[in-house]
Amino acid sequence: MAIGAKDKIDQLLVQKYAMEKVDNSSLTTLVDSNKMLETISDYASMQRNMLALNARLQNVCSAINAKSAIYVNRKRVSR
Repeated sequence: MAIGAKDKIDQLLVQKYAMEKVDNSSLTTLVDSNKMLETISDYASMQRNMLALNARLQNVCSAINAKSAIYVNRKRVSR
């Protein structure tokens, strides 16, 4: 995927907005960055724990299924 204006309209829009300045300083004060990083860390930790729990649950379920399975010997049919 190429970056940049591909046709005349895009080129004119790039020229028009190339020198525009945006003041986003009000956005930085809405959420404390340390609190945001702490929240992201908590979310990642919860996701990691859920994956580990899911893997353990799958192992336990497969062990239960293997123990409760009834295996039947079948005679082979010769051809």
